[in-house]
Amino acid sequence: MIRTPIAFIGGGNMARSLIGGLLADGCPATLLRVAEPSAGGREALRAQYGVQTSEHNPDVIDGAGVVVLAVKPQILREVALGIAEAVQHARPLVVSIAAGVRLADIGRWLGGHGALVRTMPNTPALVKSGATALYAAAGVSVEQRRLAESILRAVGLTVWVDDEARLDAVTALSGSGPAYFFLVMEAMEAAARTLGLPADTARLLTLQTAFGAARIALESSESPAELRARVTSPKGTTEAALQVLKNAGIEAIFAEALAAAAQRSRELGDLFADTPAAGGGEGT
Repeated sequence: MIRTPIAFIGGGNMARSLIGGLLADGCPATLLRVAEPSAGGREALRAQYGVQTSEHNPDVIDGAGVVVLAVKPQILREVALGIAEAVQHARPLVVSIAAGVRLADIGRWLGGHGALVRTMPNTPALVKSGATALYAAAGVSVEQRRLAESILRAVGLTVWVDDEARLDAVTALSGSGPAYFFLVMEAMEAAARTLGLPADTARLLTLQTAFGAARIALESSESPAELRARVTSPKGTTEAALQVLKNAGIEAIFAEALAAAAQRSRELGDLFADTPAAGGGEGT
């Protein structure tokens, strides 16, 4: 069980999801603090979760063992510079859930702080079904790794990567992945309506089929390829449909799509980064 105060910088959807998951896991509300600039947001957090809130970021950091950076990547530099003094004083583990922003930049903005973990969660974390990859800087202890994992595991499964660059692939796969499945579901619904099914029936059957297939895959020791083969009868309806998808090059399409997403993730990392050669001023 978590026994150290956790300070959230930002009280948006992902922070709320983590707070809800931690409370469900038995973390006392007294250990959770949130800095949120919106008065309405602070009131909602207090009313829903019973957590301590403040308008000012440094106020929640004093005495915290963990600081979770839960703000948009575009403002993370400004936020980090604003809390650098408080972080240097408290020396907490800092966990970033801001997509694309690299640890080298976060550490520099925080005045050289080394206990940093970067994570890539995805939107199913909002319904406690997330998939999060984590990467730890060299200055993170074993206990701090366990602590970071415990926080993110409150909203789903977690995996560690040993190279920060691999988070670009994670972003392409699980970070952006829910949208791929939504697109597939959207296309299946539309096709079912074309075949004559009512819209509500098409949607319900699509969603339940997607849920059931994912659950089988999660609970099975067999690979997706093996599961697919097991439900594909020779010369049957499934084989007919799969052949159309294969003829359209679905494997190559997904390979190209994930490569494009990974490349964009790398570009965003460059965009949010400082440019030391230019004096370390504004990000590029």
